[in-house]
Amino acid sequence: MTESRDVLFELGTEELPPKSLLTLSRALQSHVESGLTKAGLTFAEILPYATPRRLALVIRGLQVSQPDQEVERRGPAANAAFQTDGSPSKALEGFLRSCHATADQLITLETGKGAWVAVRQTVKGVQAANLLPEVFRQALAALPIAKRMRWGDGMAEFVRPVHWVVLLFGHDVIEAEILGIATGRVTRGHRFHGTGEISLNSPGEYVDRLLNEGHVIADFELRRQKVEVLAGEAAATVQGQAVIDAELLDEVTALVEWPVPVLGGIEARYLALPAEVLITTIQNNQKYFPVKNAGGRLLPNFITFSNLDSTRLDTVREGNERVVRPRLADAEFFWNLDRKRTLESRVESLGQVTFQKILGSLFDKNQRVRALAKRIASLLGQDSAAADRAAMLAKADLLTTLVGEFPELQGTMGRYYALAEGEPAEIAAAIEEQYLPKVSGGPLPATGTGLILALAEKLDTLTGIFSAGLIPTGDKDPYALRRAALGAIRLFIEADLDLDVPELLDTALAQFTHDFDAVKTRELVHTFMLERLRGYSLDRGYRPDEFEAVLAVWPASLVDFERRLQAVQEFRRLPEAASLAAANKRIRNILKKSEEEVVANVDAAILVEVAERTLLEAARQARESILPSLQQRDYTDALRRLAQLRVPVDGFFDGVMVMAEDAGLRRNRLGLLGIIEGLFLDIADISRLQS
Repeated sequence: MTESRDVLFELGTEELPPKSLLTLSRALQSHVESGLTKAGLTFAEILPYATPRRLALVIRGLQVSQPDQEVERRGPAANAAFQTDGSPSKALEGFLRSCHATADQLITLETGKGAWVAVRQTVKGVQAANLLPEVFRQALAALPIAKRMRWGDGMAEFVRPVHWVVLLFGHDVIEAEILGIATGRVTRGHRFHGTGEISLNSPGEYVDRLLNEGHVIADFELRRQKVEVLAGEAAATVQGQAVIDAELLDEVTALVEWPVPVLGGIEARYLALPAEVLITTIQNNQKYFPVKNAGGRLLPNFITFSNLDSTRLDTVREGNERVVRPRLADAEFFWNLDRKRTLESRVESLGQVTFQKILGSLFDKNQRVRALAKRIASLLGQDSAAADRAAMLAKADLLTTLVGEFPELQGTMGRYYALAEGEPAEIAAAIEEQYLPKVSGGPLPATGTGLILALAEKLDTLTGIFSAGLIPTGDKDPYALRRAALGAIRLFIEADLDLDVPELLDTALAQFTHDFDAVKTRELVHTFMLERLRGYSLDRGYRPDEFEAVLAVWPASLVDFERRLQAVQEFRRLPEAASLAAANKRIRNILKKSEEEVVANVDAAILVEVAERTLLEAARQARESILPSLQQRDYTDALRRLAQLRVPVDGFFDGVMVMAEDAGLRRNRLGLLGIIEGLFLDIADISRLQS
C-alpha cells in the first residue's frame, strides 16, 4: 500500500488586495495541482484557504514519494558497441558509465532501423519532501499578479510583503526557503484577537486551531456564508433585508478574518434620491450593504463589517456614518443641480465631446444612431418618432454632474431625468435600456423602443470602429466590440428582430463620411458577428457541424439562422439523417468534379433507368410538399419531408451510373443531382453533418 501524508502550506502576508484574494487562492490551488501532477505525485484532494493575511492549502493524502520507474536507456548501435576482439567500444564504455551499468546488464533491442544495445534499470522515485518546495515556488511565481513588490533588503517579490511560511508534511517541517522566508510550523492568528503565535503539530489541526486560538475563519466559503448570515441578522433588527451583491460579498469576505456586522444609518431625506444613486454610493463606493424593506424600498440604513470585535462598536458605526454622509450630500446636490437643465438642452453640447477622432463627436454618433433607429423602427413596423426621440436624448445624461461623479449610472440617470421632465415612460426606459445587455446572459430591454435603440447603438459602434480600422486583436478590445456584437446577436435572436443584417450594416456604414472601403468593412463586421454567433450557438447546445451546415447558406436574418439551426438539430435525430448527409456529400463531390456546367434541370424524356425516374418524381413531389413550409419558415417540417427522399436517393446511387458516356444522359443525371442538392440547400448544407 502506498504511504501518504497530509501537507499544509501557508503563506502569511501583509493584507492582500481584497478584489484579488479569491483569484489568487484559486490560481494557487490550480498551479499546485498541476505541479504535483507533473511531478508524478498523487493526492486525494486539495483544500484552499484564504484570508486577508494568508493564502493556504491543505493537501490530503499526498504520496510520500514518486513511484519507482522501470526505464529503458538505449545506447549505441549493436554493430558499433563492440570491437573486433569482443571488448566494449569507446561509445559503449561511455554509455555504460553514464548509466552506472556493466556490460553483463546489456540487452539488445531490435527495431525497424536495426539492432541497438540498451540497459533496463529501476529508477527510485524522489521523495515528495524534496519536491514540494519547488512546486510551491513555481506556483507562487505563476500567480496572476499585475505588479509585484519587494520589501526589506531581500530580492523576493510578491503582491504584498511575506512574514511567515508554514510547510508541514505530516508532523514534520519541510525545511526550505520560500520568498526569502524560512519555512516552519508556526502560524499567526488575528492581528488583535489572536493569542499570538500558534505552533502546529499537523495539517489536520490547522483550521480548528486558527478558529479557536487565532480568531480566524480560514475557509473563504465559510466566512462568506458567515458574512451573509450576519448581514441578514443585522438588517432584521430594523425589519429590513440586506441587499447582497455577490461581488461585494466576496470583497467584504476578503477584508475580514473575523467578521463583525455594524448597522449604520443615514438621514431619511437622502431616500428622496434615486435608489440607484444611494446603492452606488453605499455599495460601490463605501463597500456597505444597503437595506430594503419587504416592499423593496430602501431604508435609511446600511451594514458594514468590522474586522474587530470591539467593545466600542458605536464608535465604528459613527465613523462609517461620518464617511458616507458627505458623499450622499454631494449626490443630493448634483441631483438637484442637474434637474435645472433638460436633457434636450444638453444634446447640442455633445458636439464638444469626442467619441473617436475619426468618427467625430458624441453628437455625430447621436445623429447616426437616430437615423439608424428610425430605419429599424420602420422595418419592424414600430413608432419611428419614439425611436428618434429616445435616440436624440440617449447620451445627454453623460453631460450631467451626477453621471460625471458616478459613470456607472449612465442611462439610469437619463431615465430618471427624462421622467422628471415628463417624457413618456417608454422613451425614458429606452434611454436606460440602450446599454443592455450589459453582461453575458444579462437582461434585454423590456420595451420595443429600448430594443430598437440598443440595437442601433451597437451596430453604429461596430460599423464605426471597424470603418476606422480599429479591429480587435488578441485580448485588445478597447471599444468592447465583442460584447457589442454578442449583445446585438442576442437582441436579434432572443427579441425576434427578423431583420436583414447585411442590409442594416450597409445602412449604418452609409452614414460615415471618412474614407474607407464600405463593402470590405461590411464583410468584416458581418464575419465578426458570425464568429460571435458561433460561440453563442455552441454555448446553447448546438454542435459545430450543425452551425456550419446553416452558415453555408448564409441566411441574412439571424432569426432565420436560428430557425434553420433548430431544424438541422432536429433533422439529425431522424433515422434517415446519416444516409442523406452521406448522399449529399457524394452529390457535392460529384458536382464539384464535373468538368461541365451543371444545370439543375432534367429532360424526363431521356431518362432510361427506373431508379432515376423514381427519384425525379420524388424530387418533384418533395418540392411541392415543402414549398408551404419554406414560405412559413417551418424548416423543421421541410427537412422532415425531405427525409423521405432517402430511399429513392439510395436507389439512384445503387442502380444508376451518373457519369454515363452519353453526354446528354450524363448532363441529365447531373441535373437531377443538382435538383436534390438544391432542395436541401434551400434550408442548410446537410453534407456538412458529421456521423
